[in-house]
Amino acid sequence: MEMYNVVGIRFKDAGKIYYFNPEQLELTEGTPVIVETVRGVEFGRVVVPPKQVPGDQVVLPLKRVVRIATEGDLRKVEENLDKSKKALAICAEKIESHGLAMRLVDAEYTFDNSKVIFYFTADGRIDFRNLVKDLAAIFKTRIELRQIGVRDEAKMLGGLGSCGRTLCCATFLNEFEPVSIRMAKDQNLSLNPAKISGLCGRLMCCLRYESEHYHDAKKCMPHIGDIIDTSQGPGKVVEVNVLKKTVSVQLSDDGGTIEVPVKTCAGGNDCGRNCKSD
Repeated sequence: MEMYNVVGIRFKDAGKIYYFNPEQLELTEGTPVIVETVRGVEFGRVVVPPKQVPGDQVVLPLKRVVRIATEGDLRKVEENLDKSKKALAICAEKIESHGLAMRLVDAEYTFDNSKVIFYFTADGRIDFRNLVKDLAAIFKTRIELRQIGVRDEAKMLGGLGSCGRTLCCATFLNEFEPVSIRMAKDQNLSLNPAKISGLCGRLMCCLRYESEHYHDAKKCMPHIGDIIDTSQGPGKVVEVNVLKKTVSVQLSDDGGTIEVPVKTCAGGNDCGRNCKSD
């Protein structure tokens, strides 16, 4: 398979990494650069130094890195950030005057000022044609209103999770992966929505982090309801503790419950109902 020389560029903190052709530039991690994108010239930073990757990992044709950002480019980025804050306030006023049921999240000027992008959330479809006309008359440039989901909103705005740390999506998660209630069940977590939901109101992304470990570990442990042998005789499994690798067993003779360690398969095979205590 053909290999390509690429460099990984990120445009926002914790944003997705895109591959570009580094040309002959000497680029290192953290280098500010100006690149060609489908929406025009943009500013970004190198997060993956030049390397060789197979063709199935790139989208052809590769856009190129135009140049290493100059002092003037960096000043322009700062100016665009200031302009974006003012644009956000103006757009919020116009949304209110038009009585639109939408929540404005963020505003962004493209590097070359050819477009202003406004990000918003809403429960359904919004007819914002008149709003776009008003904004175009004010900013004298192209206007794009982009509807995003509640997870994307949390990623943009940031905040602190129930763990007391900055939201994962705003710090290091490049993309959102599916999270299911089954992951919470497998980890014996409370199914109270208030305890397993993030600031976005959706299931917390961190439920996925240990899900695979729990899934694999449970293959080598007896299931609730199984009858296993213990040093005090046979009994029925009433609780499974994956982290401690123990099970609570209700003895068949007097009904008492004991906690016993479980012998698991070294190879990770599905021994399931044949597991026995140490």
